[in-house]
Amino acid sequence: MARKEKQVDSTKKAAVGVKSKKMNVFRRIFNYFKELRNELKKVVWASKKKVFSATLVVMVTVVIVGLFVVASDFIFHSLLKLLLGSL
Repeated sequence: MARKEKQVDSTKKAAVGVKSKKMNVFRRIFNYFKELRNELKKVVWASKKKVFSATLVVMVTVVIVGLFVVASDFIFHSLLKLLLGSL
């Protein structure tokens, strides 16, 4: 009988532990945002000059690749038209 009482006590303790975690959810959310703020303070943000130069590089690269795709499309379209037009 003593064994059953110990099992009941352990299940009661487990149930109490679950309830305390559910009640502590707001504290965990608060801690999450507190740690998030602390980590964001450690971030080294890029300067405006670096951001501008990186943006410029991306835009120039997109234009160059776009022109290459348009030129390739025109060439392949012309070749296909020549091949199918001669049949």
